[in-house]
Amino acid sequence: MTTNTLLWRLAFSVIASIPAQAQPAPTYSWTNLPRIAQPSFRKDTLNVLAFGAKPDGITLNTNAINSAIVACSKKGGGVVLVPAGLWMTGPIELKSNVNLHLKKSATLLFTPDKSQYALVEGVYEGKRAARNQSPISGKNLENIAITGQGILDGNGDVWRAVNKNQLTESQWQEKVASGGVLKDDGKTWYPSEQFKKASVGNRSMLLTDGKTPQDFADMKDMLRPNLVVLTNCKNVLLEGITCQNSAAWCLHPLMCQDLTLRNLTVKNPEYAHNGDGMDVESCKNFLIEGCTLDVGDDAICIKSGKDEEGRKRGMPTENGIIRNNTVYNGHGGFVVGSEMSGGARYIFVSNCTFMGTDKGIRFKSVRGRGGVVEHIYAKDIFMKDIAQEAIFFDMYYFVKFATDGERDVRPVLNEGTPIFRNMKFENIVCNGATKGVFIRGLPEMPVRNIVMAGLVLKAEKGIELTDAQGITFTNVQLITEQTKPVIALDNSSNLTFDTIQYNAGTSQLFAVKGERSQAIRMSNTDLSRAQTKAEFSQGATEKQLVFSATK
Repeated sequence: MTTNTLLWRLAFSVIASIPAQAQPAPTYSWTNLPRIAQPSFRKDTLNVLAFGAKPDGITLNTNAINSAIVACSKKGGGVVLVPAGLWMTGPIELKSNVNLHLKKSATLLFTPDKSQYALVEGVYEGKRAARNQSPISGKNLENIAITGQGILDGNGDVWRAVNKNQLTESQWQEKVASGGVLKDDGKTWYPSEQFKKASVGNRSMLLTDGKTPQDFADMKDMLRPNLVVLTNCKNVLLEGITCQNSAAWCLHPLMCQDLTLRNLTVKNPEYAHNGDGMDVESCKNFLIEGCTLDVGDDAICIKSGKDEEGRKRGMPTENGIIRNNTVYNGHGGFVVGSEMSGGARYIFVSNCTFMGTDKGIRFKSVRGRGGVVEHIYAKDIFMKDIAQEAIFFDMYYFVKFATDGERDVRPVLNEGTPIFRNMKFENIVCNGATKGVFIRGLPEMPVRNIVMAGLVLKAEKGIELTDAQGITFTNVQLITEQTKPVIALDNSSNLTFDTIQYNAGTSQLFAVKGERSQAIRMSNTDLSRAQTKAEFSQGATEKQLVFSATK
């Protein structure tokens, strides 16, 4: 027995000994979904016009709108009404027991004057950071809402840098003519010289010990705000409105409880850097339903803090329902990670459509994150024209491999080792993708115990598993352009393939490599459709692949 084999056996014995994350006994299922409390408000209504607001698109209405919100809250709550019109404003701060209601044709247009946005302590990708104040924010509030049929517009173009290759030639010329400065190579446009200097200098915005937001004044232009940030709030409702053109993430509920995002339209340009749609971070009991998203980054994303800071926070995103949503452009339709260090669990995704996203269902992490992601259930997901993978797990997010393509395979397990396990995906249909299923775990921590049933995947390539363990595919149809192989396995074990359909005349069904590839079973599948059943390499052997009840 080789030294490597002994090391891996030791590593897997450690994996098996890792206890499940402390949590109550499982109580949720498709027949017993989490319950999300809804806010309620007094019928009293205050019109922002009564506080001096003017819908002329020129007057700065910050004080008027905030005064109406404060007055409403002090009276015990109710509705603050924003009538039809174009309302220029600076940052708005929500208050408890207030429903900010935008009538149809009402647009809150957030001012391009960056001096109106104070430097504050915020969060950037799961860590404490200096940010400009968000256009709409609320902290430690209860019973709040933004409703109606109006629009929140973050005026994001005045904040964002843009690469030339993201725009058409006419768009690029228009951007350059608007002002700002170019990178020395002429390929990136920045809103200001200050932004350029901070970006080229790779300045950090993180608030390390002894730093305050004011210490970042010389790079203020680069500290792009998220459009709506709600922190540690309870009983939250966003319904009916359109949220668009955010400088960074669009909607960012953080450490909230009983959160509902319903019938929203979320829009960002395709070139919007960090232009996520919804980032639900460390929230408990949430519902996302009936929403339409077309954004520049991940669409519906689950997060829970980053690395040690996220683990110390220790607040998983949990008990969520995501249903009846449509995603057009986006890096992923439904996404978990990569900042998931506090974990995620008991999330139910159903009846969603992804049209033209980069990836469909996307899980991402990396060594150092830590966190346990488990009990994620998805069914009735329909995808078309996915640019990359339909179902995607990757534990090497943003990792650059050596030129020979080899991964760092040291079997090191610690608190920074992320875990993805115990999930089930059912009735997933994809018409068009680069790969149907891609799973790449860590050698020391495979992606484990995933059931996929009732899949119909039309893609260039079929299934590719690396460092995966306990994966089951049942009743899967693979319609692939590449037929050598249809299923590629690398150092993966305890795999079951039951009732698999694939193209007649397939050149090669399996390619199996790696000495850790073992206990692979295929049943109830017509092997006569493949010219070659399997090829083995890099330590994999024929005895590890068993065919039964096949013909």
